[in-house]
Amino acid sequence: MSGENQRVDAPRTPDARPVTPPGRPTAPVPMQAAAPAPSRARRLAAPVLYVAGAVAAFAYVGTVDPNEPGHYPVCPLLRLTGVLCPGCGGLRSAHAFAHGDLAAAFGSNALAVVGYFLFAGFMAVWLVRALRGGPVPRVVLRPAYWWALGAVVLLFAVVRNLSFGSALAP
Repeated sequence: MSGENQRVDAPRTPDARPVTPPGRPTAPVPMQAAAPAPSRARRLAAPVLYVAGAVAAFAYVGTVDPNEPGHYPVCPLLRLTGVLCPGCGGLRSAHAFAHGDLAAAFGSNALAVVGYFLFAGFMAVWLVRALRGGPVPRVVLRPAYWWALGAVVLLFAVVRNLSFGSALAP
């Protein structure tokens, strides 16, 4: 028997259905029913839990004073090298922020206070969208923005350790 007379079967999927070549019409696919929209309580659950966690953290730091020794660990970078990291003073900043003393909060760690406001803004947007049934806000940054953010944090860390930037030190 020569190879010319052999019959070639059409390719098949793993479940033995014939594969339809591109450009040929296929049988209509039945539409599935759309999933019901989540309830308002379900949409609000995640942002409310995040806000509750942040409020609980600020309440704890607001009641347990980080200015008194022995309550929180010391920054390992500060202890080992004497250099202030970008987060040094963050707990003191959160304590002052929880007590409404914005000037003291900025004096302890200005970068942390900016972060508190950014977090609050993001959470407000998320809560409003959840109430209205909109999508969850997504923060998608290009790599250049991540590098810029890292540069700002590094610059903050360097400047607060120099004599002219002592106002940024806690």
